[in-house]
Amino acid sequence: MTTMARTSTGLAYPDRFYAAASYAGLDGSLNSNNNDVSSRFSNEVALILYALYQQATIGPCDVPKPSSWNPAEQSKWKSWQQLGNMATTEAMRLFVKILEEEDPGWYSRASNFVLEPTIDVQMNTITAENGSLVQTQDKDVISEGLGSVVIYDTWISPPITGQNPKARYQHGAAVLQEKMYIYGGNHNGRYLGDLHVLDFRSWTWSKVGTKAVESPSPVNIAPCAGHSLIPWGNKLLSIAGHMKDPSETIQVKAFDLQTGTWSMLNTYGKPPVSRGGQSVNLVGTTLVIFGGQGANRTLLNDLYILDLETMTWDEIDVAGVAPSPRSDHAAAVHAERYLLVFGGSSHATFFNDLHVLDLQTMEWSKPAQLGELPTPRAGHAGVTIGENWFIAGGGDNKSGASKTIVLNMSSFVWSVVTSVEGTVPLASEGLSLVVGSLKGDDILVSFGGYNGRYNSEVNILNPSCKLNLQSNITEAPSAVHNVTNTTRDLRSEFEIGQGKIREIVMDNVDSKPTISECEKTNERIIATLKVEKQELESSLSEEKLQSLQLKQQLLEAETRNAELYKELQSVRGQLGTEQSRCFKLEVEVAELRQKLQTMETLEKELELLQRQKAASEQAALNAKQRQGASGVWGWLAGNPPEYTAIDNHA
Repeated sequence: MTTMARTSTGLAYPDRFYAAASYAGLDGSLNSNNNDVSSRFSNEVALILYALYQQATIGPCDVPKPSSWNPAEQSKWKSWQQLGNMATTEAMRLFVKILEEEDPGWYSRASNFVLEPTIDVQMNTITAENGSLVQTQDKDVISEGLGSVVIYDTWISPPITGQNPKARYQHGAAVLQEKMYIYGGNHNGRYLGDLHVLDFRSWTWSKVGTKAVESPSPVNIAPCAGHSLIPWGNKLLSIAGHMKDPSETIQVKAFDLQTGTWSMLNTYGKPPVSRGGQSVNLVGTTLVIFGGQGANRTLLNDLYILDLETMTWDEIDVAGVAPSPRSDHAAAVHAERYLLVFGGSSHATFFNDLHVLDLQTMEWSKPAQLGELPTPRAGHAGVTIGENWFIAGGGDNKSGASKTIVLNMSSFVWSVVTSVEGTVPLASEGLSLVVGSLKGDDILVSFGGYNGRYNSEVNILNPSCKLNLQSNITEAPSAVHNVTNTTRDLRSEFEIGQGKIREIVMDNVDSKPTISECEKTNERIIATLKVEKQELESSLSEEKLQSLQLKQQLLEAETRNAELYKELQSVRGQLGTEQSRCFKLEVEVAELRQKLQTMETLEKELELLQRQKAASEQAALNAKQRQGASGVWGWLAGNPPEYTAIDNHA
């Protein structure tokens, strides 16, 4: 994607960015205190705006980190440094986007800003697969006046006046007389019934007033979501949709732009059961309705046709294998003959399959998809320009689809138009997508959606000229007439097995300079992508080598860990043995202590016995001595010794 924006008095980039920066109070000084910014916004928003302004006007942060004693400067430096190598144009776009989210009416109040001198600003960028912006060659895109598109293949937010509609998703959108009408939708679980219009000539929102119909039985137009809004003559037709009190069959409502009144249209035949999340496509004077989810949450894959001239329903019996029951898919009509159905979801599965219905033979087929196959999604929106089917948004309940994709409906080749980053409205479910006109160019216009919060933002994208060229490889409608043959021819044409893609010669005899310019631009883009591919392959090789080294280090660490574990187990075993020995020693010590105490007791008893023995011996000695003395005196007294002894014992 390459651009050169010529700034003028209109608020195109970069003038719009400078006006927004001036309104926010940023003067571009690195040491600015930004008091005006801090007073208008929260600290978090002020830091983001400051960082984006520095990135857009100076470039990536390469200044030294401020001292720790100044936390305010440290916070500003950190916010700026975290932006890395974000492109200047991306920083400008995000700055304006954040300002519009925080202060939707900033543009109407920014009357005294000072614009930069009128210069040619080259914004040479293409969007890579990872969403980053890569430099490439130049391409003129003239910017003039309010709401001009200055960049090809990039979503931007045009400056819009008037009161935005309430944020919503699953609403209906249609374009009539260079105006986009938004009707109904869902906000916080509540169905809406309001009607708003965005004038593409002035980029101004306004609410459409409705009048009551004077009739004996007043018409009750209930709020709804998941319906389809179709322009028909001077009316807007609202078909089907979920309602608080659903009807048994599909309702067809009409809003007359001249009278400003709603009416309920009477239909004939057997109408389909009520539903929401279906697809409705206008083919000539008939509406083709496919799939959706019934009021009882039953998924459908039936096909009905409503003749708008006779208002008669007709259920169609089709041949072939129909798509599985689903809702929130997208459908488009090619060459007024082929109905294409892509994506959608069941209760638990998200699809990225593509089905084609031949409206003449009423037979379904499933062609092989070529190019970069989209991720499964539901809640996306699609519009056609020529033979190109542009699809934006959608998601899988985990993340939003960030890539805006395009399908060539003749060759079934997918391409990525651009990619967005973060949780932005373009990666939302339930958004709307229409085709508008600006300066003679067809542009994509998105509105609303839900990605964790409800959105009311308008974004526009101008597809580059390379997407509008017709290919000689197929000729509509025969290109789709035989899906199998077309796919086989394309595969042989691409020669994938030989590692090259044959260049397709574009057929545009009246615009040879444009074709040549686009081919040159494509060649430069391809060359740039090849260089980027080589760099990515080199980086991938380095990452693989580093991963291998880390695996080796991890293996060594695991081996060392195993050895240490073995050592630990050995030490634990030794410790257990020592603990057992220690326990035995403690038992032996206790036994020895007990024996020692026993010995001490025995010694005391022995000492006592020895004293008793000594006492006994002494007593015996004394007795002998007394006996000897009494024997002499007894003899002298005439007593025999034996009696004396008896007496002594007595």
